Amino acid sequence: MNNNVHTFRLDINWELINLISQIDRFDASWASIERREGQSLKHLKTIATVRSVGASTRIEGSKMTDDEVEVLLKNIEITKLVDRDSQEVVGYFEVLDIISESFQDIDISENSLKNLHNILMKHSVKDDWHKGDYKQHNNAVEAIYPDGTRTIIFQTTEAGFQTQEAMQSLIHWYRNDTKTHLLVKCALFAYEFVSVHPFQDGNGRLSRLIASLLLLKEGYSWIQYVSFEHEIESRKTEYYRVLRSCQSQRPNENVTEWLVFFLDALRNIQTQLMKKLQTSGIETQLSARDKSILSYIGSYPGSKSGVIAKKLGIPNPTVKRILTELIRLKLIEKNGVGPGTNYHSI
Repeated sequence: MNNNVHTFRLDINWELINLISQIDRFDASWASIERREGQSLKHLKTIATVRSVGASTRIEGSKMTDDEVEVLLKNIEITKLVDRDSQEVVGYFEVLDIISESFQDIDISENSLKNLHNILMKHSVKDDWHKGDYKQHNNAVEAIYPDGTRTIIFQTTEAGFQTQEAMQSLIHWYRNDTKTHLLVKCALFAYEFVSVHPFQDGNGRLSRLIASLLLLKEGYSWIQYVSFEHEIESRKTEYYRVLRSCQSQRPNENVTEWLVFFLDALRNIQTQLMKKLQTSGIETQLSARDKSILSYIGSYPGSKSGVIAKKLGIPNPTVKRILTELIRLKLIEKNGVGPGTNYHSI
């Protein structure tokens, strides 16, 4: 069945219906899960924040690891943000924090989006001339790869009146469409935003922040305890391919492929969240020493037993015994053999 939504076409098929159904079934049970897992969720939110900030900025070319992001965020008050990666990380964190704390008070309007963009870019002197305002020059959607090479994916909406008109139209549709499923609206808003590319820079990062904002506003509160951005980063090639496939048909493109990708990503992180909550239930049965080793591996993935023993002041034979037990409980996994053996959280 072919449907028209906003300026898009989409095929209502069983795959799409099944994805929406799975996500909403989970959501229906979330309130009781949230009450039961309150303490565990605080820890998960902290982890998710670091992963989201790191992943979303790396998608756009940052080289900072999650460990480096975590250290930076813990020392924001005393750190000079002299390099672009650090500036982007702190800007992203501040917008994410505002969304998490105040999403109910943020309306979906041009002014709100411009304000979020201003905060996103505020630490970069280089971006002073355009932050918080729509683009003055035409731009393009680019894929940035680990070796620094760039590939143009799509020529975006022209600067000036056409961009302003496209954003007004998008926001008017979102605020007035009462028939389209909320998940579909969130997915399509994020897609159209990044396709219009209304700002000179920062559009990719802001599109992912907006996706979280919309999901929170529509009642999908579990999104803040997992990293949607990390899921996108792990599927970066697919992410760009799907965007390119849909955007190549503009205008009035069929966006079914994007919608399936977006919803499948949400379903995956729901599954990850449930696994983490199950793990946290097991963790309550661990000793303080076991928990300290598990926490250390969570903070420093790839750690070796000797390093863990030295850092935590626990005899190495004891560390190795506990590591074996944590593997049996499926809380960590072992990589490598011999001297190269290291451990990661699952």
